[in-house]
Amino acid sequence: MFVDQAQIYVTAGNGGHGGMSFRREKYVPNGGPDGGNGGRGGDVVLVADAGLRTLLAFKYRKKYKAESGENGTGGRSTGKSGSDLIIKVPVGTIAKDRTTGRIICDLTQDGDRCVVAQGGRGGLGNMNFSTSTRQAPRFAQGGVRGQERTLVLELKLLADVGLLGFPNVGKSTFLSVVTAAKPKIANYHFTTIVPNLGVVAWRDYDPFVIADIPGIIEGAHEGTGLGIQFLRHVERTKLLIHMLDASGSEGRDPLADFKAINAELEKYNERLAQRTQVVALNKADLIGDDEEIALLKEEFEALGCETFVISAATRQGIDALLSRVIQLLDEIGEVEPIFEVEADEPLVYKADFEEEDFTVHKDGAVYVVEGDFERLINSVNFDDYDSIGYFQRILKDRGVFAKLEAMGIQDEDVVRLQDIEFEYFK
Repeated sequence: MFVDQAQIYVTAGNGGHGGMSFRREKYVPNGGPDGGNGGRGGDVVLVADAGLRTLLAFKYRKKYKAESGENGTGGRSTGKSGSDLIIKVPVGTIAKDRTTGRIICDLTQDGDRCVVAQGGRGGLGNMNFSTSTRQAPRFAQGGVRGQERTLVLELKLLADVGLLGFPNVGKSTFLSVVTAAKPKIANYHFTTIVPNLGVVAWRDYDPFVIADIPGIIEGAHEGTGLGIQFLRHVERTKLLIHMLDASGSEGRDPLADFKAINAELEKYNERLAQRTQVVALNKADLIGDDEEIALLKEEFEALGCETFVISAATRQGIDALLSRVIQLLDEIGEVEPIFEVEADEPLVYKADFEEEDFTVHKDGAVYVVEGDFERLINSVNFDDYDSIGYFQRILKDRGVFAKLEAMGIQDEDVVRLQDIEFEYFK
C-alpha cells in the first residue's frame, strides 16, 4: 500500500533531575554536598533509509517518545543520558511542524539525519550550589522537559523526469517500454492510482529516474480526482514530459488538455509550472493521416513547446524523445527547489527558569499563577529554609511577585502555583 503522507506526535526525553546528596563517610564527617547532575534526555531523530518506499508504518503508530535522562545520584555521579530515538523514513521525506507549517527538514540522501525534537538538559546537582555562605544546599535543579511537537511527514518522490497527462493517454505503456517498471495497464480511467517509478537506462548514457504521476486533471489543485494527492511528487523533477493523446480517441482535444494541466500546475505552484517541458504526442499509430499529425505538432511548436510524435505501443519516436530528454537533463543540471526548508531554531536553555511567560488571575480569594514552573518546583525542597529562599528569589526575578502586587495582593493571601499553595508575605 502506497502512503505518502502521515502525521505523528514526537516527544524527546526529559532531562534527569540533579541529585540532592551529602558525602557521608566514617572519617569524613563534613563531606559536603555531592549530588550529581541529571542526564540529558534523548533526541528524536529522523533518518532517511533507501530501503523504505512508503510512509505506511506511520498509519499504525502515531506516537514516539525518546528515553529520558536518569537523575543524578550521590558521589557526584551524573545520571545516564537517555538514548536517542531513531525513526527511519523513506528517502525524499519532508518533515513539517503541523502548528507552524514550517518545513523542518528535507531528507534527500540515504542516511540523512534530522533532529526533530531535542532532549531536555539535565538539572544540576546540589554540589553546584555550594558557596562559602551556603555550604550545605538542600536543593538541586530539576531537569528540562524534552521538546514535543506534531509532525506532518510528506514523501516526495525523487525523480529526474515527471510524466504528466490525462488518464488513458498512454503514460503507463510508455513507462513500461522505456523502463523495467511493470505498471498496471488497461483501457479505462485511473488505471494508475499510485505514482510509478522507473529507471531509464538508454544506450550508454547515464540512467535517469522517471515517475508516472497519476490523476492530475482539471481541479486537481483543489482536490478533484487523485491529483491533489500526487502533485507533490512532481516538485523535485527537473523536466516534465507532457503526454497527450494525439489521436483524440476519446473525443479529447490535445491542445485543450495541455492547457488544462498546465493551468493546474500553475495554480498549485507557479515555480513548478516553470519547469522545462517537452510534449509527447502519443498514439500516432492510430492516426492514418500524416498531414493531420504534422499540423498538430506545428500547433504546439507555435506555443514554444518542443514536440515529439511517438507511439508507446509501437515504439515509434521513442529513441528521439529519450535522446532529447537526456540532453536536456544535462543542460538543466540541478534545479532550485520549489519549497524552502527553514532551519529549526536550536533549543536554548535560559538561566533561572525564565523559559516561559506566565499569567496571574484570581479564583475566588486565591491568586493563581499559570506558566511553566515544573522545573522550578522540581528543584525545591520545601522543608529546607535555603531552598525556599531560592524558590522565592526565582519568583521575584521572573516578575511573579511584582505582578501579584500590581493586582493588589496582601500579606497572608493564598497563592496557587500548579499543585502547591502558599501564603504571600512581602
